[in-house]
Amino acid sequence: MLKLYSYFRSSASFRVRIALELKGLPYEYAGVHLLKEGGMQLKPEYRALNADGVVPTLVADGKSLIQSMAIIEYLDETHPEPPLLPANALDRAIVRGLAQEIACEIHPLNNLRVLKYLKHTLGVAEEAKDAWYRHWIEQGFASLEGNLQQIGRVGRYAFGDTPTLIDLCLVPQVFNAHRFNVDLDRYPQIARIHAACMELEAFQKAAPAAQPDSE
Repeated sequence: MLKLYSYFRSSASFRVRIALELKGLPYEYAGVHLLKEGGMQLKPEYRALNADGVVPTLVADGKSLIQSMAIIEYLDETHPEPPLLPANALDRAIVRGLAQEIACEIHPLNNLRVLKYLKHTLGVAEEAKDAWYRHWIEQGFASLEGNLQQIGRVGRYAFGDTPTLIDLCLVPQVFNAHRFNVDLDRYPQIARIHAACMELEAFQKAAPAAQPDSE
């Protein structure tokens, strides 16, 4: 049995949950609340699994796997159906590049650790912190929208007519955009892809509101 240490609102955890649901893999859910008790991810018992003190962590075959993108590729290699990456190397590079545009360029700037540092260490006001969050999503989505159009491989989903690693990264980031009132009308491709994904049961079951630790 796989065991996923997750927080319902964590974008990175959300990505892994989508992969698990798309592949129909049963797993045990272990909630790690990032805000209660000073952050359960920082406690010694969790850091014994993941020294970074972040989520997700997937325990598979007695080993702790960290970093959502690596976890997803592990799941794709060990359970190849349905595939989350294309069959040929060029297409895989395109998909990885667009996925990493979200996971490496947008998401880290809005990570909880960054937001807490802005607020509690630098003394940034709540309104300014929220403006920071929106700015990086809006800038990132503008670039992503352009790249999706330029590459020209959008189908029902971000790359063709089956979900790929791009969609697993995109949907959680749109969830964040909704939380911070980003106007998605400015990004019609992104909004349409998100809507198509959320019609699938796997994405619905992986959504934050469907998790046992949802608040």
